[in-house]
Amino acid sequence: MAAPSIYRRVLLKVSGEALRGAQAYGIDWDFVEGLATELLAVQRLGAELCLVIGGGNIFRGASTAERGMERASADYMGMLATVLNALAVQHALEKVGAATRVLSALPIQTVCEPYIRRRALRHLERGRIVVFAAGTGNPFFSTDTAAALRAAEMGCDALLKATQVDGVYSADPHQVADAARYDALTYKEVLSRDLKVMDAPAISLARENRIPIVVFSIHTPGALADVVAGQGISTVISGGD
Repeated sequence: MAAPSIYRRVLLKVSGEALRGAQAYGIDWDFVEGLATELLAVQRLGAELCLVIGGGNIFRGASTAERGMERASADYMGMLATVLNALAVQHALEKVGAATRVLSALPIQTVCEPYIRRRALRHLERGRIVVFAAGTGNPFFSTDTAAALRAAEMGCDALLKATQVDGVYSADPHQVADAARYDALTYKEVLSRDLKVMDAPAISLARENRIPIVVFSIHTPGALADVVAGQGISTVISGGD
């Protein structure tokens, strides 16, 4: 039997790149359906669960701006991509029997609810998995920052950062064979060493609100349930300063 959750409420940040799987573009439905199954399993461990979804599998505002597009417009297009991904995750969750709601920071009331903090809290209290879309609703802010912001607004006990590797490394382990892996770090260490786990505003928000960040591999079966139970392989970023 799986161990119970050590957290009352958690937020999971999933990148658009993760939803893409091995494809060059778009949504890997096998991955999304597997993610939905793991999310439902985590909820059954006793945790209230919400997510922030990236959009990089469909559109990246920052990289498009580098090609000459006006940055704010490019970022709004990226936000719309996160809405597509959030609806895909909602569909997969409902297929496995989970109650869920998508709340968007950009009002798109035909397909999802607008983000209202008290409404989101009520959904969580009623046992629904809440998927936050469209980042913060503002250009120039990443979905990492949106994840830290929503985790603070929802009163989450931890921010779970799903990545392509099993924690935080001193360099990209896919490119640097002897990159060092960390079991634990402080927020200050992440910022001072410029470790590329989340952007600086996200780390600072988590630090100010004393929300630990747990970094783990999204590609390891059962890893999400393990970290929610305080087990498995991960890097925990927390106080220390």
